[in-house]
Amino acid sequence: MNFLSNHIFSTLKTIPQGSDNRGTGLLLQAGFIRQEMAGVYIFLPMGLRVLRNIESIIRDELDAIGAQEILMTALGSKEHWMTTGRWDQEKMDILFHVPASRSKEYALNPTHEEIVTPLMNEFVRSYKNLPAAVYQFQTKFRNEVRAKSGLLRGREFLMKDLYSFHETSEHLDVYFEKVREAYVSIFNRLEIGDKTHYAFASGGAFSKYSYEFQTELGIGEDTLYVCDACGQKVNNELIQDNNFICPSCEHTSAHTITTSEVGNIFKLGDKFSKDFQLKTSTKDGSNIIPVMGCYGIGVSRLMGVIAEIFADDVGLIWPKAIAPYTDYILVQCDNKKSAIQLALQLEKSGKKVLIDDRDMGFGKKAKDADLFGIPNRIVISEKTLAKGGYELKVRGSSVETIVQYDFDI
Repeated sequence: MNFLSNHIFSTLKTIPQGSDNRGTGLLLQAGFIRQEMAGVYIFLPMGLRVLRNIESIIRDELDAIGAQEILMTALGSKEHWMTTGRWDQEKMDILFHVPASRSKEYALNPTHEEIVTPLMNEFVRSYKNLPAAVYQFQTKFRNEVRAKSGLLRGREFLMKDLYSFHETSEHLDVYFEKVREAYVSIFNRLEIGDKTHYAFASGGAFSKYSYEFQTELGIGEDTLYVCDACGQKVNNELIQDNNFICPSCEHTSAHTITTSEVGNIFKLGDKFSKDFQLKTSTKDGSNIIPVMGCYGIGVSRLMGVIAEIFADDVGLIWPKAIAPYTDYILVQCDNKKSAIQLALQLEKSGKKVLIDDRDMGFGKKAKDADLFGIPNRIVISEKTLAKGGYELKVRGSSVETIVQYDFDI
């Protein structure tokens, strides 16, 4: 359990001026984050707990499909980026070039194909090593011309990126589908599955299409065309001169929805394998160039999206699976011992408890409880004890229920 009296990061009375969306504004007001500069945020204790809970859900689902977690470097060598031709600003305009000692330069990695492919060159030498899939949670850096929308588009952000290596394109197709299903499970567990759509997007230099997971969001920067015949979603970037043609059924009528990208999956083919001369021996002794897949989820962006979706007029409302705490115990008068007793019992059942033992009035505590968005608010006071227990209110509900509990007082 944790005590709010020990918490050094206090809430603000109102949303700070200059917040360009409600979700980020509430995260600032609640003391979950602080802005260092445009597009760069510090995650304070409760914000970090939410971020780690999102990570945990993603980790569960990726481990289940055989991916292995590693941690790569934030800095990349100029040589690796030159090998792929992406050191040039015209090819990768979001890449930060970092000057170093002795006239050297490094890259602040916005993505990690240039790091993971030479790494796997050491370990993926035989067909017996395939398929291979590794992922990480890593801070990414992108030289955005304009960082905006709080956590939704930043210059520094937390991302999960997964890379897979396969003997054939057919093997890649099989694993690609496994990742897609894992992503569906992730977004369902985050309680945004019903608002998140699988959409066709540009494949860039790698393939005809990539695929995105886009969540309905009024402040989102993307527009999806939804086929009126089959329901397939297509990113606006694929629509030329408003001429919609569904890539699934070739129907030409669609409506649009505003969304924010929360994940993407690419079939990279052998582009990076060739660049780094990654070769794998086959069963018959010949060599092949493995094909690759790349799969991303914006973890800190997800936090911003979820904050925006579920918030109401008085604060954040976190899904239970990622809330910083499951239960918020508001202590009135001299009832801290009773709060500790209940917290210990709740924690035995897997709950995570925050006790508000601050020396202040009920109104301020109740307001902060709503602002924090913790699922269950529990009040222990002389009034509730006289009724035989504690008062329970679920965040987002106006119903207050007395739960009978035998306190040792």
